[in-house]
Amino acid sequence: MRIIIKKKKEVMKMPLTMALPGEVNTIRKVGGKEETRKFLENLGFVAGGQVTVVSQNSGNMIVNVKESRVALDRDMAGKIQI
Repeated sequence: MRIIIKKKKEVMKMPLTMALPGEVNTIRKVGGKEETRKFLENLGFVAGGQVTVVSQNSGNMIVNVKESRVALDRDMAGKIQI
């Protein structure tokens, strides 16, 4: 008898600040304090959602999320894990 053990595929998480412009990414987790998470959630940053970086300048970025363009500073973008 042969036993096969399947390992779960680990998904690497990285902050949104490391995403490349034009790349479509899936949001894995939104961190930060409760009020910060709620704020980002209201803008459309929810786990499982898609986000695309439009442009980036010194860590600040403009992204597409839920058919809207949103500007984020480096701190806010760092709380979003993709």
